Amino acid sequence: MNTYKITLLAMLAALAVAGRMALSSLPNIQPVTAIIILTSFWLGPLAGVIMAILTTTVSNMLLGMGIWTIWQIIAWSVIGLMAGLLGKWWPRLPVWGLSIYGLFSGLFFGLVISLTMRTVGQPFWAYYLAGLPFDLNHAVSNVVFILVFSPILGALFKRYNQRNKVNGGARTSVADESSQ
Repeated sequence: MNTYKITLLAMLAALAVAGRMALSSLPNIQPVTAIIILTSFWLGPLAGVIMAILTTTVSNMLLGMGIWTIWQIIAWSVIGLMAGLLGKWWPRLPVWGLSIYGLFSGLFFGLVISLTMRTVGQPFWAYYLAGLPFDLNHAVSNVVFILVFSPILGALFKRYNQRNKVNGGARTSVADESSQ
C-alpha cells in the first residue's frame, strides 16, 4: 500500500467521521456506511476494513466508546469486505445496484448491533424491534448518501486509479454510470 492510498483513506475516514459528528443529532443518519461501501468498491476489501477500523475508532473516541465499538468495527468491516468483493466480481455495477446494497447494509448493521446486545443480556426481539425504525433510517440514508457521493467520490477514485495505473480491466466510474 503506497503513501498516496494511505493518505486517501485517511482523508475519507476524516470525511466519514466529520459526517457522523455533524449528523449525530439525527437518529442513525450518518454517511459512514456509504463512504465505506464506495471506498471498498473502488479500492478493494482491505481498504474497506481499514476504513471501518479507523472511522469507528476515531468517531467513537468523540461520541463514546463501549462494547458496541468492537461490533461496529466487525459489522462495517463485513460490509466493506462484501462491497470490495462486489467491486472485484462486478466492476460495472451501476450506482442503483450499489444503493440497493447500501439499503441492505443498513439493515445488516442494525441486526449485528442487536445481536451484540443479546450477548450482554438484553432480550433480542424486543431490542431488535424497538431499533427497527432506526435501522430503516440508516438503510434509507445509505441509499441517499451513495447516490449523492458516488459522482464525487467516483471521480476521485477514477483519478486515483489512473494515477496509479490500477485500472482493474474494464472498471468504469460509478459517476459515469449514474449519468447514463
